[in-house]
Amino acid sequence: MSSAVLVTMSGAAIAGEQYVDETGFAISGYDAVAYFNLPQKDPGMMQPHAVPGRADITADYNGATWAFSSAENRDMFLANPEKYAPKYDGHCAYGVAKGGKVPANPNLWRIVDGELYLNITPAVVGFWNEDINGNISTAEGNWSGLEAKDASEKSWTAISDNDGTYDGPAPIK
Repeated sequence: MSSAVLVTMSGAAIAGEQYVDETGFAISGYDAVAYFNLPQKDPGMMQPHAVPGRADITADYNGATWAFSSAENRDMFLANPEKYAPKYDGHCAYGVAKGGKVPANPNLWRIVDGELYLNITPAVVGFWNEDINGNISTAEGNWSGLEAKDASEKSWTAISDNDGTYDGPAPIK
């Protein structure tokens, strides 16, 4: 039995529905809350891999189904989804700074000032890290003007630069 719960929008600055890839889940089925409990590494170092959610512990928010590793994390998300959902509806933060919407690799993440940002490839993370605050400022200026449309037909897992950045598919069935 699914544990899906519908959450209503509460005025968050959102330029479109959450990016959902071929998994059918927001952030490719990884647990949005779990990022905030992972030890964040300094810029230039690889972050710990994201925590896969479970297909039987879910919630609906911003037009997408989210998977969680525990009911506790799902409940924390439901209590404050804007706190845990990645910026830019789960699109690559550097891509938004450059004026486009592209997919994001959920294992290429950084939390800045309590906000979760995702990027698409390790090379892009390098560009992002060169000026994180400047890239955020530029992305914020670009975000509301970007069209809500499909991010890309290419999955982040199909990009060879992402080989080795993930252990396997999420969510866990």
